[in-house]
Amino acid sequence: MLTLVLAAIFVGITIGMLGSGGSAITVPLLVYLVGHDPKIAITESMAIVGLISFFAAIPYATSRRVDWHSVFYFGIPGVIGTYLGAVLGGIASGSMQLAVLGGVLVLAAVLMIRKAFFQNHSSDTAVAESSAEKGPTQSLWKIVLEGLVVGVLTGFVGVGGGFLIVPALVLLARLPIHTAIGTSLVIIAAKSVAGLIKYQQILIDQGMSIDIQTIILFALVGTAASHVGAAVNTKLDQQRLKQVFAVFLVFIGLFVIVRETL
Repeated sequence: MLTLVLAAIFVGITIGMLGSGGSAITVPLLVYLVGHDPKIAITESMAIVGLISFFAAIPYATSRRVDWHSVFYFGIPGVIGTYLGAVLGGIASGSMQLAVLGGVLVLAAVLMIRKAFFQNHSSDTAVAESSAEKGPTQSLWKIVLEGLVVGVLTGFVGVGGGFLIVPALVLLARLPIHTAIGTSLVIIAAKSVAGLIKYQQILIDQGMSIDIQTIILFALVGTAASHVGAAVNTKLDQQRLKQVFAVFLVFIGLFVIVRETL
């Protein structure tokens, strides 16, 4: 129980500070530590991360750090993609989903390490601030396409996709980093609902069910921790934080790949 509580705290703080990474920890934890079936773990992860992201987004929304234009243009394709990804996930084996998840985690680590995703932010802060209120008027098709692709990924392996959403919102929608994080949380919450609905149908068809107690524990503890993460967000070196977390993701990703393919 203590291990689960500590893990939930880590998940929540990660989501609050980075706007991503929560499900990257949650799915492997539920599979390898708690012993849940991969499809059950993915479904539970969507419920957990969806709830935490929703409540974590509240302080960002109340402080006007959510760009609702981006939620619309990125979120709707993301919701559609998540449902389609869940359909594919219902067909694939659990081991295949976990192996793909491992690859996704390594990819996420690479993207986090690359400083190029955020190099333009420091020099273009004024432009980004003004663009945040106007919405994504440029590269709209790129935003829609990435929203769809990230959504499929979310539905197939249960990751929220914040590690792809946040950079896309910074570079394509030209949002300030903190606004991108708040917007990402809203999008992740919406996508999680779509994936949860489909996976519930899949579990029922396969005679399986989620563990409500695990979801409640993670959601409550993780939500509280996410507010702590959001509070310290502006006080930390974001680039260094992402680099440290990226190394952690590499280890998790490689562990999952080796475990499921050898």
